Amino acid sequence: MTTDETACSAKGCTAPAQWELLWNNPKLHTPDRRKTWLACDDHKASLSDFLGARGFLKDVVSHR
Repeated sequence: MTTDETACSAKGCTAPAQWELLWNNPKLHTPDRRKTWLACDDHKASLSDFLGARGFLKDVVSHR
């Protein structure tokens, strides 16, 4: 079991995070600000697609 700080951000998922999805909402955040969602391998694509469709996704990096 993982702690909330290292678990995937997908609703109901408690799998350990393998990825950091770095994003910002340009209507709310300065261009250099990055918020982070964590993703397991199973949810990396769906969370990336959700953020990407809104133009929020900036980068995806390995979570260490």
